Amino acid sequence: MMDQKITITIAERKYSLSASSPENETLLRTAAEWINKRLDDLTRKVPGKSDLDKMTLIALNMAFGTLALQKDLDAAKAEAEQMLKDTEHYLDNIAE
Repeated sequence: MMDQKITITIAERKYSLSASSPENETLLRTAAEWINKRLDDLTRKVPGKSDLDKMTLIALNMAFGTLALQKDLDAAKAEAEQMLKDTEHYLDNIAE
């Protein structure tokens, strides 16, 4: 499948992008809407800040959220691996 050329708007600027699937197009459009909503929220909360300052705060918030989710995912993965080992050990002991 060839990439679909799309245009999204963030902070009143248009960006031409390629989406490799309809799902990716939806994600890109949803991400742009999410960013624009956060930008509008910050414009109301901290008037007078530059777009760069607001975009920096949005990026920081997104990075923080991503890192927090990654930490939770890593902990869940470690817990699942330990549970699998415990289950295998338990099953080995039953078989004996």
